[in-house]
Amino acid sequence: MKHFPLFLFAAVLSAAEPDWNTVENRAQEFLQKYLRIRSINPPADTREAAALFKAELEKNGLTPKLYQTTPEGKTNLIVRLPGRDRSKKPLLLLNHFDVVPVDPKAWSVDPFGGIIKDGFIWGRGAMDMKGTGVIHLFALLTLKQMGIVPARDIVMLVTPDEETSGPDGVEAMIRDHWPEIEAEYVMDEGGFGSRDLFSPNRLVFGIAVGEKQVAWLRLRAKGIAAHGSQPIPENANMILLDAIRKALALPERGRANDAVEAMRRNLRGQIAQNKFTAAIQKNTISLTTLTAGVGSPVKVNVIPSSSEATLDCRLLPGVNAAEFISEMKARINDPRVTVEQITQPNDPGISRMESPLFSAIRAAILKFHSEATVTPILVPFGTDSVKLRKKGVTAYGFTPMILDAATVATMHSDEERIPVAEFRKGVRIFYELLKSEF
Repeated sequence: MKHFPLFLFAAVLSAAEPDWNTVENRAQEFLQKYLRIRSINPPADTREAAALFKAELEKNGLTPKLYQTTPEGKTNLIVRLPGRDRSKKPLLLLNHFDVVPVDPKAWSVDPFGGIIKDGFIWGRGAMDMKGTGVIHLFALLTLKQMGIVPARDIVMLVTPDEETSGPDGVEAMIRDHWPEIEAEYVMDEGGFGSRDLFSPNRLVFGIAVGEKQVAWLRLRAKGIAAHGSQPIPENANMILLDAIRKALALPERGRANDAVEAMRRNLRGQIAQNKFTAAIQKNTISLTTLTAGVGSPVKVNVIPSSSEATLDCRLLPGVNAAEFISEMKARINDPRVTVEQITQPNDPGISRMESPLFSAIRAAILKFHSEATVTPILVPFGTDSVKLRKKGVTAYGFTPMILDAATVATMHSDEERIPVAEFRKGVRIFYELLKSEF
């Protein structure tokens, strides 16, 4: 019997192609099961979701660990696939189990049905970010099944509460289990491909290298309770409305940002005009909640003594959050109104826009989409990556799918969905990335 050198055997393995139809079918069925799990945050009980992942990993010869961080069931999962060069820090695949709440009446399908309709997989979390999490999982499993040892260790971390800024998820894991997740690179959500969102009629894959600072604020107004039949100037609702008007009038100052400027150069200035691209070029403020009234149900004829609102403020990297909030308070300038910080903004800056991993991401995309422009971008929303950038880790956001602006807009909205064909191709693209040299 002839004996082949080990390096030749490895080359044969790496040249072999997986049975993609089988892999993609399994991934699609897994995602449908995953979408049927109501891992809503709050309360973010992710035990069922973690058990689903754990069973699939163990079935394929990997050994995941679960870390439950609260009695209510917030559960983290870690699994490691060893690489060839153990002197290199790992690549960390980061995704999250939890999803935001839904208004079922506003959906045309069951938001937790995992339904396939009109070429899309529908469900809360399909885009944010159960779809990407399943791509991570099945690309990793396929690497293992094909016998390919990656260039470095690959660790996957799935967290339970990204949607509430991660205190019992990524923050707890950094605090209590840092040696298990310490990485050189992180792959998370954020960027994706689109033919209309970034530039008109042009296929662009945006790779997120940074994100805006999250500054959530609560405005509270104090007035005097009274009968609704007799209007008074001390009406807390009117005081609050005036304060909101002043807050929203804060100038939407832009600021030069390296990621946005790189995107502008790569797209030769041809940036699409929409809410996404507008938001990454300036500070923004959104009024998200209004709460007032007396009784349950509230009485129409009672003027309440207090009312409150929340503002979702997103600040560009480099903006001084304390100065921004101070300017807002000065503009409101009303002792009857308090401005409370709900979140502490984080500003770790942006990750390096050129690296061996960024080059590998570009190559994996171009193998399947040779006409694409691949560019660093900033994203207007927050991810768990910000906590890892603060630890000095290079973090990129990349969902390997082409999505139009209308589909992207379903994130955190009604009718959340992703295209079936893009999800299936996404597993191939991410597998190509994981078996790369970086």
